[in-house]
Amino acid sequence: MIRDAVSVATVFAVMVGVGVAREQGWLDHLDRLLPTQSQSTGPRSAARPIPLCSGSVRVTCVVDGDTGWEAGTKWRMTGIDAPEVSKPGCAAEKSMGNRATRRLQSLMSSGYALHGGGLDRYGRRLVSVALSNGRDAGEVLMAEGLAQRWPNSGNKWCG
Repeated sequence: MIRDAVSVATVFAVMVGVGVAREQGWLDHLDRLLPTQSQSTGPRSAARPIPLCSGSVRVTCVVDGDTGWEAGTKWRMTGIDAPEVSKPGCAAEKSMGNRATRRLQSLMSSGYALHGGGLDRYGRRLVSVALSNGRDAGEVLMAEGLAQRWPNSGNKWCG
């Protein structure tokens, strides 16, 4: 019983320590060692659309309007905030989040490259998504009203 409690406490302490190290940037130099993601990925084939993420297997897919997976590594776009789909604050945010997710999926299906380096506090790679036509996916989403600048002053979708 005591051994189980010590094991749980140890795991918790390690998880908190890793989270603090990521937030402070102490692990940023380890990005170069990740075998599943380089600093930039080449363009994808237009004949191979990127799927929406579903289930527990996440290889290369779109999670929502600003988050996805590439070759097994989770990423988040820098500088933008798209409406939430998993825990929205209201029905309007959920609806707009679904639109933003499908729009990002559509944009990336024409070809893209991820550029970026560091990790956020949740361990996601921070990237910009360059589309095959040279445009930035985050800028497109903001121009279409499907995302806002990050950091922001609140949830504009729930008014």
